[in-house]
Amino acid sequence: MAIHEVFMPALSSTMTEGKIVSWQKSPGDKVEKGEIVVVVESDKADMDVETFYSGYIATIVIPAGESAPVGSAIALVAETQAEIEIAKQQAQGKSSAATATAPTTTSAPAATATATTIAPPATTATPAPATLRSERPVVSPRARKLAKEYGIAVETLNGTGPNGRITAEDVGAAAGKPQAAPAHSQPAAPVATPAYVPPAAPAIAAVAGTVVPFTTLQAAVTRNMMASLSVPTFRVGYTIETNNLDALYKQIKAKGVTMTALLAKAVAMTLAKHPTVNASYTDAGLNHPGSINIAVAVSMPDGGLITPVLQNADKLDLYSLSRMWKDLVDRARIKQLQPQEYSSGTFTISNLGMLGVDRFDAILPSGTGAILAVGASHPQVVASEDGTFAIRRQMQVNMTADHRIIYGADAANFLKDLALLIQTNAQSLTL
Repeated sequence: MAIHEVFMPALSSTMTEGKIVSWQKSPGDKVEKGEIVVVVESDKADMDVETFYSGYIATIVIPAGESAPVGSAIALVAETQAEIEIAKQQAQGKSSAATATAPTTTSAPAATATATTIAPPATTATPAPATLRSERPVVSPRARKLAKEYGIAVETLNGTGPNGRITAEDVGAAAGKPQAAPAHSQPAAPVATPAYVPPAAPAIAAVAGTVVPFTTLQAAVTRNMMASLSVPTFRVGYTIETNNLDALYKQIKAKGVTMTALLAKAVAMTLAKHPTVNASYTDAGLNHPGSINIAVAVSMPDGGLITPVLQNADKLDLYSLSRMWKDLVDRARIKQLQPQEYSSGTFTISNLGMLGVDRFDAILPSGTGAILAVGASHPQVVASEDGTFAIRRQMQVNMTADHRIIYGADAANFLKDLALLIQTNAQSLTL
């Protein structure tokens, strides 16, 4: 006999607290080991999480909509129905953020409090590029609630949402009760401009003299940026002619290729020749990862930003990269990325060129060696060596690098080779 404390799980390396989006089980419900019991909002995504133990949900300590620090108790699970009342007594008098303690009553049967955490769904370090969907169907919290209400098995449905996600509309259609589609589930931008998602109107309108609290994501970005400022960085700029890159993009964009995929592919191919720029700092020395994973900064509609990762970008073709990028952005908007899909980048690109920004400096993300800030491509009058003039399209790129592992010559040689690839051999990006 035992009562298990269910703790707020750490769903990412930067997560310090989580918000309960919804409970999939109610007090008194029976649960099996590995069954999804709660949806938690981490600093970057909403995730279904599972329990390690079988038993009964005795009491919910943290209700939906509230937050708790990582490691604090959010519910108690009793192994038998007889222990449910004991667990409720054990939870009384404790704050929602504190771990539960043994009951003080002497008349109650003895029970052993056993600490446990909630296990996130199993993920792999590098998802295979051939498939972007997990074996277990991805179901939105609202869809799961409706399916339970209508008595529909979600395993029998075909999801129409991003990455095959089963939505409330899918459940409603199966039950003959159409559901209105939520506004946030609609794509906010065409595939040709995926590197930046213009923020929508904030959920809480800004009013003079008031303070609008940070979202979970915005608070996480703030913490990460403060940590990044402790790194000794330097910046190197370069001017790159884009005539050939622009011409290539016009040729293949109708096939679904995005400018983000082109830039990621060019950067990845160049990083293959400059492994130091793809490395990161550790106390023991340079950490050379086993892959080239390009993270691209994306602004979220409700504030903050996230960096979906194109894994093994140097080995994938442009069409696969573009499809992967669209899927990542679609799922980022509904906060359904898995941790490795936003935290495994080895090099980051931040592109504000589509907003007309000429040049800017980017803050280096923690755990990486460099980030490339990409400005807009504009026609410029260029003088040649023989004294003639011509119109050429050029863009400014600025790289911020960790000076503990990357030196000026490393950054300069990387940017020189990146420019050479884009200016003279852009067609190789399609090979």
